[in-house]
Amino acid sequence: MPRPEIRMITFTVDGREVRAPENAMLVDAAKLGDVEIPVFCYEPKLGQPVGACRMCLVEVEGIPKLQTGCSTPVKDGMVVTTRSERVKEAQEAIVEFLLVNHPLDCPVSDKGGECPLQDISFGWGGGRSRFIEPKRHFEKPLSLSPLIAIDRERCILCFRCVRFSQEIAEDYQLVFLERADSTFVGTHHGHPYVAPFSGNIVDLCPVGALTSNAYRFRARPWDVENGGSVCTLCPSQCNVTFTVRDDAKVLRVFPRDNAEVDDGWLCDRGRFGFQAIHSPERITAPMVNEAGSLREVSWDRALAAAADGLRKAGAKTAALAGGETSNEEGFLLQRLMREGLGSPHVDSRAGGPIDADHARALAQPELAAMVSDIDHAGAVVVVDTELQDESPILDLRVRKAIRRFGIKVILVGGRPGALDPPANAIVRTTPGGAEAALGALTAALGVVEPSDAAPADRRMPRDPAQTPVGGLDERQHGEPERQGEWFESHGDEGDGRTGGIDDLSRRAGTSSEAIRNAAAILRAAGPTVVLWGERLSHSGRGGAGVRALLALARGLGIPETEGAGLIEVPAGTNGRGLREVGCLPGLGPGLADAPSAGKAAAEIAPLLGNELSALILLGGDPLRTHPDRAAWARALDAAGFVVAFADFPSETLTEHASVIFPLESYAEREGTVTHPDGRLQRLRQSIGHPGDVRPVWSVLAELSARLGVPGEPEFLTSPMVSRALFDAVPFYAGLTLEEIGGKGGRWQERSAASATPAAPELPAPGDLEAPPEPLETENGDLRLGTARSLWSGRETEHAPILRFLVSGQRVELSAEDGRRLGVVSGDEVTVARNGSSVRGVAALRDGLPPASVYLYEGTAEDNATELTGGESTTVTVRKAAAE
Repeated sequence: MPRPEIRMITFTVDGREVRAPENAMLVDAAKLGDVEIPVFCYEPKLGQPVGACRMCLVEVEGIPKLQTGCSTPVKDGMVVTTRSERVKEAQEAIVEFLLVNHPLDCPVSDKGGECPLQDISFGWGGGRSRFIEPKRHFEKPLSLSPLIAIDRERCILCFRCVRFSQEIAEDYQLVFLERADSTFVGTHHGHPYVAPFSGNIVDLCPVGALTSNAYRFRARPWDVENGGSVCTLCPSQCNVTFTVRDDAKVLRVFPRDNAEVDDGWLCDRGRFGFQAIHSPERITAPMVNEAGSLREVSWDRALAAAADGLRKAGAKTAALAGGETSNEEGFLLQRLMREGLGSPHVDSRAGGPIDADHARALAQPELAAMVSDIDHAGAVVVVDTELQDESPILDLRVRKAIRRFGIKVILVGGRPGALDPPANAIVRTTPGGAEAALGALTAALGVVEPSDAAPADRRMPRDPAQTPVGGLDERQHGEPERQGEWFESHGDEGDGRTGGIDDLSRRAGTSSEAIRNAAAILRAAGPTVVLWGERLSHSGRGGAGVRALLALARGLGIPETEGAGLIEVPAGTNGRGLREVGCLPGLGPGLADAPSAGKAAAEIAPLLGNELSALILLGGDPLRTHPDRAAWARALDAAGFVVAFADFPSETLTEHASVIFPLESYAEREGTVTHPDGRLQRLRQSIGHPGDVRPVWSVLAELSARLGVPGEPEFLTSPMVSRALFDAVPFYAGLTLEEIGGKGGRWQERSAASATPAAPELPAPGDLEAPPEPLETENGDLRLGTARSLWSGRETEHAPILRFLVSGQRVELSAEDGRRLGVVSGDEVTVARNGSSVRGVAALRDGLPPASVYLYEGTAEDNATELTGGESTTVTVRKAAAE
């Protein structure tokens, strides 16, 4: 669906002529004329208005009855009155009616001072109440969930929270219970309201009936200040506001609306995870390992020890950057490594290296989609990622596009997910089968079946002068396009591609019917946005997976189609930014070839203690995030010197660290991060540093100076580092922090984007190598796949309010395998491979392919990385013996 053209009209409100977009709701259009119409139930983010509260009644010339301003679209020449006696009488009556049972407890209400009901009562109410009878009473407060308290006496039944649950998050838990003046909000099943986005109802509530347990009775609006920044707890990079008291403590986090990033929503991890910032377990001073134990020391002592150890190691040093590392920190780290220590061994990817040509291809502006393109696409393809866990706000964005704009959704991956119910097509694969599925889908896009040929007016635009790229073209009705020797050798008589589809589908562990159904939908859909998980590029087949993705982009005509593109869901928050600033073993800043190629993370582990002797961990913990945990345990044992930047103690630190520098939280950090769609966003410091914590950029700059980085400028402030970074990356050239501002800016939309390094032509289906045969399973073994949980991480472990969500290991099996193994949901099972094992709770899932099992990565205990080693593998699952 193309972006709608905005047609401006003129209408009159309270005697003023106002220009506004046609069909905008009166409430919004009136604001353009500096006229406020009061509302309670109206919230544009919730979709179509419902007119439940009647507070927005206005007079419209030519219509005898009062109209609701929230649901009346403006038309050219419309005349509206919002201040007549008739309107004033109606508004006063609504306010009086709402206050009949609303308690007059403003002095003790958390909403007091920032309450719409308070403001509207003063501005549009009658000033006194005629009601002298007893008000209704409910038990209060009740815990709607461990995160949210509900005061039912304050509720005005505006319907906002229920609409959010049913129409935005689509968890369908909140409903109105009882009837008449006994009506209240609750869950339909009577259980607590636990969902990934539940905290948003606190922001939506206009009267303080729903309050955050983390903020309840902590402060009043006049006691606090608000500071804007970006949440770096997941790749969604939501814009947030920190509510701060005394410049030292974050009391609340709520969304800062950015339609190009988050639509004004926030997941519960981002909303409540701030409590980890003030955890007593946090590291707030530098530490040095002396005589086998860590103890706090002065900064000068710690810096001297780190510089001395790194100087001795020199080029035998390796560095790993964690996913939350800012662009500036990553830039300084790679500069310290390459210019200060002479070592090319720096990496920011846990799952495996990415080919330099693939990194450049993925950076091409013509392949980049914006988040808002999802709203207006014809179709969205979600590949090898569970958005609700890995980038939650993108999950809400896709749901919005389905609900409001009717886009088609195709899912490609091995694990059932939250988007399965509304999806138009599901290509379910075995673990690791996404590469073959993408190859089959690309091939199928070039084969038009008589039953699914798209009407001419719905085909994707093409430039006739360009070489056909596997989508619809004139040769589909004549000689088939050559697809390469492999496709021809697997072809049926008459069309090599059809046979290739069948064989590729088999290798993916899916059906050719599912592939053809998905292709038929895509051919008819128009511009397509592909949301793909970084997992596709992991392991030994990662390069082939990216080539299959790029071939799909070519088959969909993405480079030539406006509003189409790719958006990666990286494993780390700033995965794209770290790639672009040079935190990869073979790439320097701006995706240029590094002076010398280094080793990737998986190659670093076996070299520590031999060819490598020192390791820098910048917010990374390989024992928790990297495949083959046993290999990393051996590597850290063998490493002679380990410098770690960390915020909480861990096994990695207590047993292996030589020097520890305290790591800033995201509320204390200055710098920039890069959104998966290429939007640079600014991190702003909202609170002071606790204890002896220093900015990471300043520590890296100090280490660089002590190690004699050639030509190292003296970085005195974070903006100075940003300036050096922008100068070093050609396609960031001329960028300033002021230009990034509060909403961010996509570098692809600037003139400097022409400096993006060239990439090879996108591969055609025939250029793809044959994917491997499906992994054979013997003696009842299962193919292992991994997934991430939204609740696996230090925030849930160190934020008291989130601890009930800490994710233990979950073993997902198909119902068929559960019956064969004698396992039911809730049983404790053991998953083993090559002498290593993890324990977890079984969960039988109907949509999971047989002979497959999925485990969570990143859990504090029984981590899936115990069993992964970079390649597809099989494991043995057994019911755990009773202890």
